[in-house]
Amino acid sequence: MAARYPLTFRGAILEQTRRPLAVDEVTFAGPLEPGQVLVRIHYSGICGKQIEEYLGSAGPDRFLPHLLGHEGSGQVVDVGPGVRQVKPGDDVVLHWLKGGGIDAAAPWYTRRGERVNAGWITTFNEYGVISENRLTAIPPGCNLAAAALLGCAATTGLGVVLYEANVRPGQSVAVFGCGGVGLSAVQGAALLSAWPIVAVDVNGESLELAQRLGATHMVRGDLADAAAAVREATGGAGAEVVIVATAAPAALEQAVAAGSTPGAVYVAAVPPAGAKVSLEALGLHRRRMITGSNGGGTLPDRDIPRFLTLYERGKIKLDELITNTIPLEQINQGVAQVLSGRAGRCLVRMTDGA
Repeated sequence: MAARYPLTFRGAILEQTRRPLAVDEVTFAGPLEPGQVLVRIHYSGICGKQIEEYLGSAGPDRFLPHLLGHEGSGQVVDVGPGVRQVKPGDDVVLHWLKGGGIDAAAPWYTRRGERVNAGWITTFNEYGVISENRLTAIPPGCNLAAAALLGCAATTGLGVVLYEANVRPGQSVAVFGCGGVGLSAVQGAALLSAWPIVAVDVNGESLELAQRLGATHMVRGDLADAAAAVREATGGAGAEVVIVATAAPAALEQAVAAGSTPGAVYVAAVPPAGAKVSLEALGLHRRRMITGSNGGGTLPDRDIPRFLTLYERGKIKLDELITNTIPLEQINQGVAQVLSGRAGRCLVRMTDGA
């Protein structure tokens, strides 16, 4: 469809932390500014970042009310001045990491005459005005539900293994937290022939899914000493590479204790602001490295097409990560399911035609 402004569509709005999102109509007056792209969004994932915003765990939210979401897929409807990376009709992945193109101004939306804030990308909405550098074009006919995961979960999980940890064949890997990011990390480790690959989660269904995706050993994260179970699975030495894909501070403590010395721990989840953890200092002296992951070190323009090819050739699995797909009207049920620790990734379908 050709874009006509003003454009009114539905979106899920965070009005107050720890309160249900309001699914309501918002309006973009238009026209598009330089670098802005209008996208009809088909699918959005619910990421840990949105849960952080919903809970307010990063501290006071000065942008309320605002739209949410940073992982999705859709089709370009219109482009603003200067846009060269995408064109109308292109299928695209929407991602939070910056790619090529213009870093455009954030859009201005209204609801009944009052401003609704948004960043350079939002995906909990039927249409979105997205910054050009948060979009990567993909070939027509791709599975847009699976492609949505390349906006965050799959690229982060695969990237931390491939680019940040540089896992080598035969290295031991432990993954704490088997949501979308953790399950993708398990797949990345399996792709590189790591051994053993130990999946740790409090949810038995998540562990079963991790096993189907390449984990060789499963450990319940609610064990009194999950770290000891990981060390046992690795012959007593601890995992050479530990990936933390859960924000729980207690899990981070266990993950660090499960690592070898020397070894490396990569924190891919975002712990709550102000959270404290207790670590064994001697492990640091013995060259146990602890570092944060920034999107797995991926480059969207390079890695989204690369990982999409791996998916289409059956080398990695994305469909299996999607354990639930809901309409936009049920977005609050999706948030509740994520908070409950349900296995896999919950997708939100934005339009009936998607």
